[in-house]
Amino acid sequence: MKKLLLALLVLPSLFVYGQSESDHTTKLWTEADRKYTVDNMVRTKNELVRETEHLTPEQWAFKESPDRWSIGEVVEHLALWEIIWAREVSMGSRNTPQPELNKTSRPDSYYTTFIVEDAPHVSPDFSRPTGFIKGKDNLTYFVKLRDQTIQFIETTQADMRAHFELTATPNPRNMHQVYLFQWGHVDRHLKQIRKIKAHPNYPK
Repeated sequence: MKKLLLALLVLPSLFVYGQSESDHTTKLWTEADRKYTVDNMVRTKNELVRETEHLTPEQWAFKESPDRWSIGEVVEHLALWEIIWAREVSMGSRNTPQPELNKTSRPDSYYTTFIVEDAPHVSPDFSRPTGFIKGKDNLTYFVKLRDQTIQFIETTQADMRAHFELTATPNPRNMHQVYLFQWGHVDRHLKQIRKIKAHPNYPK
């Protein structure tokens, strides 16, 4: 009886959410957008795996200098951002759709260019690696989180170009643009990983 009551309580909320999504006659986030996002999520995951899956413990821990991150720390940082962006998308996709914000938001190209620029970016405190996760465990951590994101993107019915982040910024990002940052962020750090591996003192 308790399970039946719980189901009856949950069903109306699911129906309301589904109804609000179907009320949009023109969906801004197309199936081509979905495929583009999934393809790049998979591509960047696979590239990170190829670059790191066979590293030795010494290679995972190597630093170009004491103030630089190791490859292990870079991958931990990437995993932390997978959690942060998953939370942001989860909150944003449940927010009331605001498709009108697209009229004044920045174009997609702004985000894909900014995230991979050569200029240094400063990581906020909440996404700085702890260094407590060792070696390949960092990759396992990242891959599990990325696979969860890919599964969500493949199945969600939310209009990712109509839902916007909850930050009070002058140019808020829609959820599709958050995803541009998410996979672009891995591209950015793949360049860093390759630079570390090219260092003359990198363990062979």
